[in-house]
Amino acid sequence: MKTDNAYNNRLLQEIRSFAKPAALMEVCGTHTMAIARAGMRDLLPENIRLLSGPGCPVCVTSQSDIDRVIQLARNPEVTLLTFGDMMRVPGSETSLQECRSRGADVRVVYSPLDALQLARENPQREMVFLGIGFETTAPTVAHTIVEAQRLKVNNFSVLSLHKIVPPALEVIFSDAQMQLDGLICPGHVSLVIGLGPYDELVSKYHKPCVITGFGDEDILEGIYMLMRQIISGQARAEIQYRRVVKPNGNPIAQKLLSRVFQPVTARWRGLGAIPGSGLTIRDSYAHFDACRRFSIPEIEEKTIKGCACGGILTGKISPAQCALFGKTCTPLNPVGPCMVSQEGACAAHYRYAPMKGRE
Repeated sequence: MKTDNAYNNRLLQEIRSFAKPAALMEVCGTHTMAIARAGMRDLLPENIRLLSGPGCPVCVTSQSDIDRVIQLARNPEVTLLTFGDMMRVPGSETSLQECRSRGADVRVVYSPLDALQLARENPQREMVFLGIGFETTAPTVAHTIVEAQRLKVNNFSVLSLHKIVPPALEVIFSDAQMQLDGLICPGHVSLVIGLGPYDELVSKYHKPCVITGFGDEDILEGIYMLMRQIISGQARAEIQYRRVVKPNGNPIAQKLLSRVFQPVTARWRGLGAIPGSGLTIRDSYAHFDACRRFSIPEIEEKTIKGCACGGILTGKISPAQCALFGKTCTPLNPVGPCMVSQEGACAAHYRYAPMKGRE
């Protein structure tokens, strides 16, 4: 963080004047990386703890779902198209990267529309796009499915592992072990969903929520707004990221999501099965649902021995408290997804924390 920034310094002084202890969770993985990069945990007073939450879509994808993806990738009739972060995420036995090295047709794409274009260029192949992400990316996948239907691209389908953030936040707030005092809410997700879901959480749990941008100034303002509420005994849902997020979100994106997807129970790493937290493809677009097209079976959930990603994703431990962190588990040899993803808490801590944090 640029400590010569006068406004940031004033914000820090105000935050340091709040003596009440508070545990705040940043929900978004982009926040986690920004906080680590700025060294913000070291700048804040000791009474304010920042905990990383389940805000990385790659990280929260369950082990059993990773294994299902790998099983599909091994199908010789399928070309699996995925974002790059998923390539190195370890399954129970292997990864997509290793599958590709053994002959599986797995390719990295940069958008679902790129995947659709590849399907149009290769009509003889079954092209499956791996849909990973929250409300931020799901609308683009929904749009791609609508386009695939319009263009009659019959060899294209989506394996939807998309997740919805608010149900997971409710699980975290209801966990007596967490004892959270407030949430630094995700800016990109909130651009789509707006303020309404957080109003419901605040009404039920009486914990403040502030939708926050991603710059140093944004995050400090978000923390200041949360602490101001906590000190006064109030609880509201507020928007710090007002230049981007509107109270009603993006109604067009919301309508598109509702048109193509419907809520379903989904499995989250560290949180288990959460009703209504996943998105499955509606019957009207069933032809583009890879689960139905390839009859992908459910797989028993297996844990990675020694990996503490589940505890890290729920803020119960820090990356440095995992016995594997920085030793067996490194960016070059990741054991769990939190070390693989560019938004993972372990990757952020390894890259930006002092060396003593790796001991």
